[in-house]
This record gives sequence, C-alpha cells and structure tokens, in this order.
Amino acid sequence: MNPQPPAPTCFRHPDRVTGLACTRCGRPACPDCLQQAAVGQQCVECVAQGQRDTRQARTPTGAAVATRPTPYVTYALIALNVAVFAVTVAQAHSLSRNSYSTLFYDWVLVPQVVGHGQWIRVVGSAFLHYGPVHLAVNMFALYVLGRDAETVLGRSRYLAIYLISMLGGAASVMWLANSNTATAGASGAIFGLFGALTVVLLRLRRSPTQLLVVIAINLIISVSVPGISLWGHLGGLAAGTLATAGLLYVPRWLRASTQGMGVRIGWAALTLVAVLAIVLIGVAPAAIGS
Repeated sequence: MNPQPPAPTCFRHPDRVTGLACTRCGRPACPDCLQQAAVGQQCVECVAQGQRDTRQARTPTGAAVATRPTPYVTYALIALNVAVFAVTVAQAHSLSRNSYSTLFYDWVLVPQVVGHGQWIRVVGSAFLHYGPVHLAVNMFALYVLGRDAETVLGRSRYLAIYLISMLGGAASVMWLANSNTATAGASGAIFGLFGALTVVLLRLRRSPTQLLVVIAINLIISVSVPGISLWGHLGGLAAGTLATAGLLYVPRWLRASTQGMGVRIGWAALTLVAVLAIVLIGVAPAAIGS
C-alpha cells in the first residue's frame, strides 16, 4: 500500500496546509500570500517582481504617475497659509483687521523696506492675507489648480514652480509698484500655476482656451478692483509660465529624454528662472533709487 504524499504547504508559511498555488511560479501558497492578478492569483513575491519589471508610467515632466495621487504639497501650502492667517488674527485680536498684527507688519512686502535688507518679506508676504475673504478666495484657487499641477508636474517640480512664481511676483512688485506699497497674498504664486497649467496643456497638445479665458477674467478683475496687486499677478504669471516652459520644452529642444540628462536639464531651467527672479529683486532697490 503506497503512502499518501504529504499535503502541500505554503512556501512562506510551512505550517499552513494549502490547496492554492501561484499562477506565475506554481509554488503553493496560503490565501494570505496570494494577490488577485489579471489571470488567476499570484504570490506576493511574483507581484513585486512584476512591478519591478514593468516600466512605470511618467508625466511629460518625468514625474512618476501614481494611481491615486494625493496632493500633499498643495494641502501643506494651504495649511501653512491658514496657520499664518490664524497667527495674525490672534495677534491683532480681529478677524477682518488682521493686517494690524505684528507678523503682518514684519512680513508684508514693501519694496523700499526690502531694499534695506528685509528679504524675509519676499517670502513671508506670500503667506499673508487681508482678511478671511482674501484668504478663502486664494485657498480655493490653490486647491483647484494645485491638485492638477501637482499631479502632472510631480511634487518637487510643482513646489519649485510655486516658489519661483512667488519670487516672480515679488520681483515685479519691486520694479513696477510704488516703493511704499504694501503687498501680500498667495495670488502671485497662484497666477504662476495658471501659467504652468497652460504650458502643460500646450505640451500635451490640448486646447488651453478655457484656462486662458479664466486668466483673462482674473487679470481684468486685477485691473478694475482697487487694492489688488496687478504687478504681483503679472510677475507670478510670467515666472510660472517661463519656468514650466523651460522644464517641459528645453529638454525636448535638446533632444534629451525625460530621464537622466533630461531631468537635470529641466531642473537647470527652473534654477535659472529662480536665479533671474532673485537677481531682479536684489538689484531693484539700486535701480529705482530706494
């Protein structure tokens, strides 16, 4: 009488008897070690190997495409803006007159004061807002634009373009606004995202008409409503557009792929625009006699 062969056990858990097996490698595996595949079930090791062997999809900028991307940078920027607003409200003891706070006084962008060495205002002013309505409008725009921009550009490139747009808005204010004008708000950086997404649509060969209409409407509002910084908006728009064009088109013009050298060229283009904005901010006081 022939003895029965031993029942198969899971290759990862020898103490578990199983009648299942991986459809790729054929090894017996328990339910905890199998995952549903396109055909049958595969063990966790074969699933991991398949993911390594599959070339990951990437955006035109070279950023990895996530199946369910979470716009963490956008959420972090919104949280930072809200947190700064909360500090100014607490200091001013007023929701609508938060511009009377100490932090607001120390960070608001005044070209003449920046010319005296207070560079913190170049960055800090982009996180200040005049009252809750100003904050709400800008954060809604950042939420809508930021999610798409972060997905297609990737987190690091998206953050870089946001900051470059912020610098571009400040440079425009330094050169073109009254030297005693106080400017605050994230709208310069947000206009930069308008420009960035327009370039992305052009790169993908999709019509940017709707986005251009929205930009035009916002620029009309900037001109017609008193107290809005037109120069900050235009500077941010120009910087964001130029930076994204450099990121998406310069590697293509140089026939570099989105990997390796193409990535380095894209970052070099972003760095060049950032340096240009910083230089313009730095030389503005001497040029305009501040």
